[in-house]
Amino acid sequence: MRLATILVEGRPTVALVTAQGDRFHPLAELVPGLPEAATGDMTAAIAHLAGSGTPSAPRGEGRPLDTASLLAPLPRPPRNIFCVGKNYHAHAREFAGSGYDSSAAGAADAIPSSPIIFSKPFTSISGPAADIPLVPGLDGGVDYEAELAVVIGKGGRAIGKADAMAHVFGYTVVNDVTARDLQQKHKQWLLGKGIDGFCPMGPWIVTADEVDAAAMRVTCTVNGEARQDASTADLIFDIPTLIETISLSTALLPGDVIATGTPEGVGIGFKPPRFLRDGDVVECAISGIGSIRNTVRRMAPARQAAA
Repeated sequence: MRLATILVEGRPTVALVTAQGDRFHPLAELVPGLPEAATGDMTAAIAHLAGSGTPSAPRGEGRPLDTASLLAPLPRPPRNIFCVGKNYHAHAREFAGSGYDSSAAGAADAIPSSPIIFSKPFTSISGPAADIPLVPGLDGGVDYEAELAVVIGKGGRAIGKADAMAHVFGYTVVNDVTARDLQQKHKQWLLGKGIDGFCPMGPWIVTADEVDAAAMRVTCTVNGEARQDASTADLIFDIPTLIETISLSTALLPGDVIATGTPEGVGIGFKPPRFLRDGDVVECAISGIGSIRNTVRRMAPARQAAA
């Protein structure tokens, strides 16, 4: 099942997308008694579906899907996105050797011994075709990071590895866009990764029963040039480990998003680094889910509040 948030007649609508990805059915037409809040809010829809099962089979061919009307499937998750740093072996090594990794003292620290968890504000989320903003003063080292994102269905606290996958609702694609200069300057990752528009997401959520998250291909191209290409089988810490680690500290909620980390091939892995520039087109894709395609656009200077 593919669930998307689509702009229909000016209103966000949660919908079931066909396997071909070209038509959709509003969820309210498939789920009798769907709460009003869940018709347009994916978090509410996930909470309802996680407790009541799958929708009925759609009848008819549905409505045509205009990709321009696709919003991020979870425009407002219940809180910030949980993100994982340095979770592929090759990327951990390229990051440690880039000079931008303030979390490692040297090569011996390249591979983390425990998951590195940080937060990306939900205000950074944008749609699968939205522009990636280059804001003056925040544009000195903007980089891309294709990632598999886990969407939680059934919440819980202190979830063990053996039970973790039962809490997964589905998966989507994110680009964990990062201002590397800010990441290095502030010696933490929130400010460099939390810029508005720095988390394109989509195109939809594919439910866990349809894909094998342990063997999905993650790729990224910039202007058609292949940059990243890896399998989720190469994750240092797998999805059950991440769920166990995070839920030990805080109860997971329906609609929570966990971005699992990015593979080798980001811009700082090149000598010299290859940062994103105005007009670049970045496409992140994951097998079994789909792709998001975003253009880098230079923005007007950020307005400063009056004193």
